[in-house]
Amino acid sequence: MQHRGEESLHKPIGETTVLVTGASRGIGAAIAERFAAVGMNVVIHYGSSHEAANDVARRCMQSGARVMTVSADLRDKDQILRMRDKLDTHGLLPDILVNNAGVSHYGLLSDVTEEDWDEVMSVNLKGMFLCTQAFMPYMISQRSGRIINISSVWGISGASCEVLYSTTKGGINAFTKALAKELGPSGVTVNAVAPGAVDTEMLNHLDDEEKRMLEDEIPAGRLARPDEISSLVYFLALPESGYINGQVISPNGGWIT
Repeated sequence: MQHRGEESLHKPIGETTVLVTGASRGIGAAIAERFAAVGMNVVIHYGSSHEAANDVARRCMQSGARVMTVSADLRDKDQILRMRDKLDTHGLLPDILVNNAGVSHYGLLSDVTEEDWDEVMSVNLKGMFLCTQAFMPYMISQRSGRIINISSVWGISGASCEVLYSTTKGGINAFTKALAKELGPSGVTVNAVAPGAVDTEMLNHLDDEEKRMLEDEIPAGRLARPDEISSLVYFLALPESGYINGQVISPNGGWIT
C-alpha cells in the first residue's frame, strides 16, 4: 500500500515520458540521450535551433525510444500551453520534467542593461516557472512525478562578472526548495542539479588560456563532460530516488564545497 507522501514512478519504462527543455545542444542534449538510452519516451524542446534538435532526436531514436521535438518560446505562456496541449494530444504529457533551458550573461553589473536583466530573468526563471506550472498538474493528478531544475554552481557561491546569471540560478535553487515542500505530499519530487564548469558552448566566451586557468582551479583538473551531468539527472528521476527531495546537488569536481 502506498501511504501519504510516499512516491513512486509506477509506469513501465517504455510508458514513462520525459520532457527536456533546451535540449538541442549541450547538457540538455546529453540528458535527452541518457533517458532515450533506457527506452523512455523523450520530448525534446527547443527554441529556434530546429536542425540541432532534429540531430538530437535522431540520436535518441537510435536507442529505439519514442521521440518528439517541440518548439516554444518559454517566455510566452500561450506557447507553453500550446506545447502542453500538443503533448497531451499525443499521449506524451511528462512524468519527468527537466527544466534545462537557460542563457548565460557575462559582464560587470554596471554594464548590465535593463533589457539584459529582463531577458535573462525571463528565460532562466520565468520560463522554468511557466513550464512547471503547466505540467505539474498532470503529475499531481497521478500522484507521481519528477521535476529536475538545472541550476549552476554560481547559484550557490556567486561569481564576479556573472551577477545577473548567478541571481537567476540562485532563484532556481530557492524555487526548488520551496516547491519540493509544496508538492511532496502529492508524490512529486523537486530537485536541482547545479553543475560546475561543463565543457559546452556556454563557456565559449573563454579563450583556451582562460579555460586552462579554470581547469587549474578545479581539484579534478578538468571540465565536466555533459554526460556526467546527465547521469546525475537520470539518477534523480529513478524510483529509487523518491526520498531525495528539495536538494541542490552540485557536481563540480570539488571546485566549490
